[in-house]
This record gives sequence, structure tokens and C-alpha cells, in this order.
Amino acid sequence: MALIHSAQLNPSKIELLSAWVPGQPWVGSADTSSLEHIDAYRFDDPDGEVGIETHLLRTADGAVLQIPLTYRGAPLVGAEAFLVSTMDHSVLGQRWVYDACCDPVYVRALATTIVTGGTEAALEFADPGNAREVTTHVLGSGSGDVPSIGAVNCSTAGSATTMGSATTITSGMLELTVFRVIDAGAELGELTLTGTWPGQAERALLASLQIG
Repeated sequence: MALIHSAQLNPSKIELLSAWVPGQPWVGSADTSSLEHIDAYRFDDPDGEVGIETHLLRTADGAVLQIPLTYRGAPLVGAEAFLVSTMDHSVLGQRWVYDACCDPVYVRALATTIVTGGTEAALEFADPGNAREVTTHVLGSGSGDVPSIGAVNCSTAGSATTMGSATTITSGMLELTVFRVIDAGAELGELTLTGTWPGQAERALLASLQIG
């Protein structure tokens, strides 16, 4: 379960994303001159230390981007290259925001959700008066055991002239692919994370996993 605080953020999440996303290689040929926030979904950190939130954005030309972020209360050692920004949270204080694909806490949560047939985290609101309906739902396709996650390596495939870029994450025997520009018609594989969100009623491929 993810605890959601009623807080002021500086910068706001959309300000942070609007500044960072256009410079990323995985946007491909998508027009990032404007970005609309569609929705977001969360995973749970069993230790309760790291916020895990994946944002879905619509670009000026209608592409849907998937941007997983982690929020930490202290810097992640050795992850300076993957720091998106810092933000001030009026309840939690300073937060370090990372590209989650290179954060082992997110990688463990994503792999676990896929392998065990899990879903997005339920939301608990610190101020129930500000509770909101959950409109994005994700689902893993597996029915196995929680995988072991060790050191994480991540790399992005794609170019400035192509759509459909993805980030590949490796950890031990696991290889995860996180699709950054969503192809709603992509063929689903055996071990996948799929999702629906406002404007996307049919399940779309968000990530896939290979073991071995």
C-alpha cells in the first residue's frame, strides 16, 4: 500500500517531468514540445522507504510516454547519472528523484509484479478528504515466485528518429524491458505488465520480462 500525503511540491511533478523528459533519448520522434499528464500508478516498497510512481504523459503529437520515477529521502549511492532532480516536499522534506529503471527498488517491484501476477499498489491517503479514484490499473501475467534481484544495469535502445524506444534492465538472470513510448497494439508476450488508463480501455503492453 502506498501512502499519499497532501503536500506542496517544489517543483511540481509535471514541472520536473517537462524539464527532464525532452532531453531523454527514449522519446524517439515524439513531439515533447508540450506534455499532458494522463495519470500515474504506484508500486509498493516493502520497506516503506522509497516512493515508486510511474507517470503516463501524452505528447503534443499524441504519443503516450511511460516514465517510472523513485522518490528517496537521501541520495542513492552511485546513481548520480540517473538523478532526475531534487524536490521539496512540504511533509517529507527534500526528496531525490531518480529514473526508476536504474533503481533496484523499482526493478524488484516491477519484476515481482510481473512474475507473481500482481497489480498496482493500493493507495492510502493521509488526508481522506483528498482521496481520489484510481483510474490506471496494471496487471502482471505470471503466477510464480518472487525473483531475486541483485545489481542492476540499464540501457536505452532507440534513436531520435524512431518511435517505440525502450529501456532494458538486467539483473542476474533477469532481463526486463520497460517500454517508454507505448505502442497500444504491441503483441503481448508470456511474462508482461499490461495496463489500462483514461482513454486506453484495452490492455496495453508496458513492460516484459525474460528469465534465463
